[in-house]
Amino acid sequence: MAKGYNMPKKNPMGMMQQLQKLQEQLEQTKAQLAEETVEYTAGGGAVKVVVTGDQHCQAITIDPALLQEGDVEMLQDLILAAINGGLDASRQLEADRMGPLAGGMPF
Repeated sequence: MAKGYNMPKKNPMGMMQQLQKLQEQLEQTKAQLAEETVEYTAGGGAVKVVVTGDQHCQAITIDPALLQEGDVEMLQDLILAAINGGLDASRQLEADRMGPLAGGMPF
């Protein structure tokens, strides 16, 4: 260590206060995510899902014309694609909101 350099003293209480503040911010952000939604469509809008920021599927809308075609396998594929895409969009929303608070650490 160089002469004349004084290391700053650590303040454990200050660190605890910072951690508590960060925890409060994380909890607040989680609550906000539960209220936010993303929409994702598949099949050119034939199937639409709405997913919350905390990865709960809130709604699925199916164009009635798909039911008239009678292609059950295609309908199942479109529903899966819409749900998986909606979940991916929801996870990205979560990463966008939580990332700055987590300092790049996975949460």
